[in-house]
Amino acid sequence: MKKYILALDQGTTSSRAVLYDVQGRVAAMGQQPLRSSYPQAGWVEQDPEEIWQTQIDAARQAIADAQIDPMEIAAVGITNQRETTVLWDAESGLPLCPAFVWQCRRSAPVCARLQADGWEPFFVERTGLLLDAYFSGSKIKWALDHLEDVRQAASAGRLRFGTVDSWLVWNLTGGKVHVTDASNASRTLLLNLRSARWDKDCLERLGIPAESLPEVQPSSGVVAETVPAVLGASLPVAGIAGDQQAALFGQLALSPGEAKCTYGTGCFILVNLGRDCPQARKGLLATIAWQRGNELTYAAEGSVFMGGAIIQWLRDQMELLPDVASSASVATSVVDTGGVYLVPAFVGLGAPYWDMYARGVIVGLTQSSRRAHIVRAALEAIAYQVADVVSLLSEERGKVIEQLKVDGGACRNDFLMQFQADILGLRVKRPQNIETTSLGAAFLAGCAVGFWKNDDELRKLVTLDRSFDPALLLSQRQDLLQGWHRAVERARGWVTSGATSSVRNSG
Repeated sequence: MKKYILALDQGTTSSRAVLYDVQGRVAAMGQQPLRSSYPQAGWVEQDPEEIWQTQIDAARQAIADAQIDPMEIAAVGITNQRETTVLWDAESGLPLCPAFVWQCRRSAPVCARLQADGWEPFFVERTGLLLDAYFSGSKIKWALDHLEDVRQAASAGRLRFGTVDSWLVWNLTGGKVHVTDASNASRTLLLNLRSARWDKDCLERLGIPAESLPEVQPSSGVVAETVPAVLGASLPVAGIAGDQQAALFGQLALSPGEAKCTYGTGCFILVNLGRDCPQARKGLLATIAWQRGNELTYAAEGSVFMGGAIIQWLRDQMELLPDVASSASVATSVVDTGGVYLVPAFVGLGAPYWDMYARGVIVGLTQSSRRAHIVRAALEAIAYQVADVVSLLSEERGKVIEQLKVDGGACRNDFLMQFQADILGLRVKRPQNIETTSLGAAFLAGCAVGFWKNDDELRKLVTLDRSFDPALLLSQRQDLLQGWHRAVERARGWVTSGATSSVRNSG
């Protein structure tokens, strides 16, 4: 009897695997840390082999801890850090260079040149995305321009590109299947948002060979079978979605107008737009939420690059915290920030600013400022960034978002969630299972193989942990936001394009 769905959740800082039972409960979980390296300012890399190894180790750990036969697994679902770019050789199956993480800014000059030549409206109209180093297409272009190994593989027809989901499926199938799903493909600057197919004009403009790209498949449906040696059995890969779209599905935000924010390394706010294909405007992105059968569901998204990563920065780089869990108690040891604002533009600013050259600042310091004020300002900065995006989403839709569903590790922080409700002036709802990214991947895979029959059955599996209601007066909220926006202006345009244009050659 098939009793479980295995969700592979490959994130920026760790690879996790979660076994879910038919009640949507976690039966077992494996987790392995994943390292990033920072070879120069604005560059963020990972080892593709380590991405794969940590993910398969986590999966084997979950299966071993659950003490189950792999044959009891009905299907595998995959969710992943999205724009991270992996380039490998089709013949050897080996990476041609490091994985360029979604935070990596090395391709900012590529985007700046295209913007200067007037190409941004074209890419916005075709792909729903802005020209930013965030997206995979610019990273592939950078590699083709600067890395000899990549150029040679492309010339020989051996180059393969994939976001992390594609890299995992390639390895799960022993190099036999090269696919992605519509949600991940919509984050590359290469997919036509309306047809959900690779856009020949976008590929030509970036000089990317079409044969290097994976086949685009639905987010829910069997697309491959794992080789038995990997997980102990041949298992169907039946669900794939980028981490933020998977979280939207895991929150069961299945109706137009429903919105969620995931507080992971970054913060990502999505609102379901149904079948209406949106246009990217005012710093928002248009994206495919998921594809089920032939039906596309779209979403508008605002991306914040630094979310929970700010708390890790306070702990690791600044040594202001002994551990992440202590951030709330330190922040609440003072009544406010004492006028201090921290803008965490360490790798630029995402929505609604999309400033590749912004950098982090702390403003408002006085002689009375101390550690707790900076920690509190850092936590509040997460909420301010989310508030900027939610405000813009409401403005663009012409309809106020009525509540915000939250998930991800940092939403465990009650201080942060209360301040988020305060600064939004909205109710914030936290589910009991905050790991909705892996749950969404499990739901997509499980529905594809009949493990769960329909959406109504799924809705019975998601329960609320706590709601946070706003307590600030409107005038207080407006004053705080005004100070935040003044601080953001100090951070914008801090570095010049030349500061991120230095390159290395793999040859």
